[in-house]
Amino acid sequence: MSMSRSVGALARMLLVSLAIFTGAPAEAGAWVYGAHGGRSFQLWVPDGYQPGAQLPLVVALHGCLQNPDQFAGLTRLNVKADAEKFLVLYPNQAVFANPTQCWNFMLGSNQERGTGEPALIVGMVDLVKQHYAVDARRVYIGGVSAGAVMAGTLLACYSDVFAAGMVSAGAMYKAATTISGTAWAMSFGSIYHPDDRGRDAWVCSGRPRRTVPVLVMHGTEDDVVNPINGEQAVRQFLQTSDQGDDGVSNDSVRYVPTWTGSATVPGGRTYTVKDYVYGGELLARHFEVRGMGHAWPGGDARYPFADPSGPDATTFMWDFFRQHALDAP
Repeated sequence: MSMSRSVGALARMLLVSLAIFTGAPAEAGAWVYGAHGGRSFQLWVPDGYQPGAQLPLVVALHGCLQNPDQFAGLTRLNVKADAEKFLVLYPNQAVFANPTQCWNFMLGSNQERGTGEPALIVGMVDLVKQHYAVDARRVYIGGVSAGAVMAGTLLACYSDVFAAGMVSAGAMYKAATTISGTAWAMSFGSIYHPDDRGRDAWVCSGRPRRTVPVLVMHGTEDDVVNPINGEQAVRQFLQTSDQGDDGVSNDSVRYVPTWTGSATVPGGRTYTVKDYVYGGELLARHFEVRGMGHAWPGGDARYPFADPSGPDATTFMWDFFRQHALDAP
């Protein structure tokens, strides 16, 4: 395709996106489709949505070999959005960018603020804010697998946009910076120290004076992403919060749980929970699901990557998110 035809096709895509968001908002309880920067997205407008009444926004990033429809079905996130009244934005990774629809979290251009796929996703958030009533203090992000790693990058580099995030079966910020390094990290854990990456994340957002709350979920038998990656993600974000609460690394936030508990899903899996509460704020919560592989806990069995015998990850995610909001500007 010639350069002029490529530019023309992109322009038409952007015009379609703007046309969708122009005029009256979509009917409540419905999908809205659009595009930004060459990537498509789907927005779920919850049942009962009223124009002008600000709602939280959850950005949901699918994993490899998935798309927004499949991720929405797997997680039942739209059902939760209807019940709790929040918008859900599902960015869609393009096949031309990655044939398996994985987010390219390992590329340097996708690990910084203002560039690459993170910037495209934040651009989608901004577009939704322009056309729907979004409470800017309550924007959240979560994902699974490759989507979880990308969610962690966005939480790290845009902590002024996202009030909290979830990393499910993923890894810490900059766990790897090459394709070969990614293969190693997924199998054995990152070669980089989480504390170092925690400081890197703090810098990526511009050295913010705020904590960065994170929920991490991982199966103990995940043979795709080694569970040590979940532990590293918790420690990395705790270090980011240690930098962010007062601007220095002084162990005001530590990689030491303040509460540990366990429970069992009736007829299903046992899981442990570790909470990290510092300064009166729940800064990290770590779920480890006993015997679970690379899956979304409590997911709908009709979709790939579901483990219906696990705890309801979607409910736990929203319960964590709703406890956090950005400070008023």
